[in-house]
Amino acid sequence: MTAPAPLRVDIAVCTFRRAEALGETLASLVALTVPSGVALRIIVADNDVEPSAHARVEAARAGLPMALSYVHCPAGNISLARNACLDEADADFLAFVDDDETVEPQWLENLLAAAATGAADVVLGPVRAQYGPDAAGWMRRGDFHSTRPVWVKGEIRTGYTCNVLLRLAAPAIAGHRFDHALGRSGGEDTAFFMQVHAAGGRIAFADEAWVNEPVPPARARFSWLAQRRLRMGQTHGRLLAGRGAGRTGAAGLAAAKAAMCLAAATAFVLLPVPRNRFLLRGLLHAGVVGGLFGARAIEPYGQLEAAAR
Repeated sequence: MTAPAPLRVDIAVCTFRRAEALGETLASLVALTVPSGVALRIIVADNDVEPSAHARVEAARAGLPMALSYVHCPAGNISLARNACLDEADADFLAFVDDDETVEPQWLENLLAAAATGAADVVLGPVRAQYGPDAAGWMRRGDFHSTRPVWVKGEIRTGYTCNVLLRLAAPAIAGHRFDHALGRSGGEDTAFFMQVHAAGGRIAFADEAWVNEPVPPARARFSWLAQRRLRMGQTHGRLLAGRGAGRTGAAGLAAAKAAMCLAAATAFVLLPVPRNRFLLRGLLHAGVVGGLFGARAIEPYGQLEAAAR
């Protein structure tokens, strides 16, 4: 009897000038518990102008028990890197993790189990923030940097690429790509998974498929969180406008929500965790208003590339 073909899984890591962190990500993938009958390959997509990650990838190759592919996809636009991974992938599943994350040994096993159990096209996992000593107490207590999906009326309608598994042959996924227009501002993953959901794709959650992400000092600030929430709101506003939503009504609703959040933050002025949570939520709604009316997008990826030159 012929042995069944292995289940093939490609693991994609998009990277931009984080050679040391990338090495730690690859080392964590070496320690994965791989289910029987599963064949792995790693795809590293280097989004730098120069192939700056190539040497690190080649140094790691000899120590990896799975195949490794390197793709150079310049520059400074994260959608280019994500699409390069989709183009390179030829497996049954494609997983994404970030180049500053490490995965737990059972990470892939738990993602695959959730995909099989629920016949899901997309499976999201949680991201556990690891705070340094420079992070404020309110940030730690409120855990403002960890990532989990949002449920709306009992279902997940969008997702993120920092911890996800895609069933590549699913009709809702096949042929879809990340929007280059959002590749400098971010939000390309939100838009991608909203399209997948709108096309009938089912998005599930594997609550034990953990990855860990350190919070560097530059991100352990309220100002960084504020800029991120504002950008997220801008993306949502642009997506609403693109779907033909009534701008005046949508903007009025978002502005009212922003005002309510500001009032709530004022009520909790002496309690930093709820105060800052309401302030950040208000900034998200304010960003929606700007996005609906074409405010210039915040472009952290473009700024990063320009600053590095």
